[in-house]
Parts: sequence; C-alpha cells; structure tokens
Amino acid sequence: MEKVIKPSSGYLILFLALAGIAASIFFFTQALPLPIVGGMVLLLSIICLAGFFIVDPNKAMVLLLFGEYKGTVKANGFFWVNPFMTKKKISLRVRNFENKPLKVNDKIGNPVMIGTIVVWQVEDTFKTTFDVEDYENFVHLQTDAAVRKMAGLFSYDNFDDDHSEITLRSGVEEVNHSLEKEIAERLLQAGIKVIEARISNLAYASEIASAMLQRQQATAIVAARQKIVEGAVGMVEMALADLKMKDIIEFDQEKKAAMVSNLMVVLCSDRSASPVLNVGTLNQ
Repeated sequence: MEKVIKPSSGYLILFLALAGIAASIFFFTQALPLPIVGGMVLLLSIICLAGFFIVDPNKAMVLLLFGEYKGTVKANGFFWVNPFMTKKKISLRVRNFENKPLKVNDKIGNPVMIGTIVVWQVEDTFKTTFDVEDYENFVHLQTDAAVRKMAGLFSYDNFDDDHSEITLRSGVEEVNHSLEKEIAERLLQAGIKVIEARISNLAYASEIASAMLQRQQATAIVAARQKIVEGAVGMVEMALADLKMKDIIEFDQEKKAAMVSNLMVVLCSDRSASPVLNVGTLNQ
C-alpha cells in the first residue's frame, strides 16, 4: 500500500557535503595522518551526493532500500535520503490517449469499429510500480479488453420499433458510462484512476458497411411511407366527411371508391400528379 513520506531537505545536507569536500582538500595539504582523514571525508561527501533528488510538480519519487519499499515522495522540492536508496520517478500528471478503431462484435454479432479516448492518472504509486510490469502498456491492453466486453452488451443500432433498447449509436451517455466503469475496474489493480472514457469513433466494419447502409435506408423509407399513408388516409377521410357535411355532392359506393383511389394515388405518390380534365358529365 502506498506510504507518502517527506524526507529531509537537501539544502542543509548539500552545505555539509560541500563543507566536507572543502575540508578534505585542506587535509590533503597537511602532513600525515591528515590526508588519510581527508580521503575518508571526501569519500563520505561523494557518497552523500548520491542521496540528492528533485521532485517536480505533479511528479512523485518511489524509494526502495535494498528491495524494501520505504515510501513515496509527492511533495515538490529538493530532498536528501539515504544514498543507498533506489529512486524511481513516476508522473502524476493527467494523461490521455486515443485508441485506434478496434474491430469488435456487437450484441448480435455484427462486426463494428470502435475507437476510444481515455483520460487517466496515476493515483497509487505502490500499485503502479510493483503490481504491474508496464503500467502504460497495461492501460492500453485493458482498454481494448474493456471495449470488447462493452460492445458485446449493446447492439450497434435498433431496427425494430422498440426505442427503449439502448444501442451503441443512440445511447451515447449510457454506453460511455458503461465503458468508463469497465475500464476503471480493470485499472484499479494498477493504482490508476480513470477520469473519463468515451467512444470517439463508431462505424460498421467495412465488410458489412454497405449492406447495413442499405438496410438503414430501407428502414427509413418504410417508416416514411408509413407516415405518408397514415396522413393520406386521414386527409381522405376528412375530405369525404367535409363533402358529405356540406352536401356538396352525393357519392354512391362506386364513386366513393374511385375518389378514394384517386386521392390516395395523388397523396402517396412520390411524383407530382398530372390532372386529367373531365369535359363531360360525372358519369363519364
């Protein structure tokens, strides 16, 4: 588990080390045994120099002593620790990457291409350093795995009339939330916090894109025709009722059927009607 520590300031130790080097130079100029003392002081001063390090903003330093974890320094500044400690620098900055579109299968087995953007940050330096081999590569691999699992929970699109079903194309908020939750659970073991995860690219795979486009177009045409027919029926019904109420003309069943047929053709046709002028009687 991560242990945050704050080591000694490096300025005092730096002053002592420089003073030791200056003293050793003085001792070297004197008669024995002072040069021997000067050599020892110089050696200790040089060893002390190995204990200095700097922690920049949004950086951390993980400290180990002969394989034992001693703590993590997250405070900014110039510090000194035991020179025999091993120091490993970790970035705490917010990072993001855009994953290239990945071919996966949706809920009903259609191959789709999904690209993602993940914004993440190291939160637990102990887990990041010791629980995974390469935490940056771990983020990429686990993101791919999360996308594959998430895609299997939703269909790309819904071609039925059930608009309550959440799909990859229509349920943007729900899908992104599911993706973010899945990635966060996977990266938790590496001490990484997911700030945001969302889909950046969504499309059918090239091998079925053309067929699915035709299917979408056919569905749209059928839905449009259905609306046109519903509207045309209402208009014909309204026209017949209005003619009857105002007593403009009397229709028998045959004439009513002919008028309904003509009105439906005019209203439902995708082309402009070409009127035919009747110069005879109504019966002609």
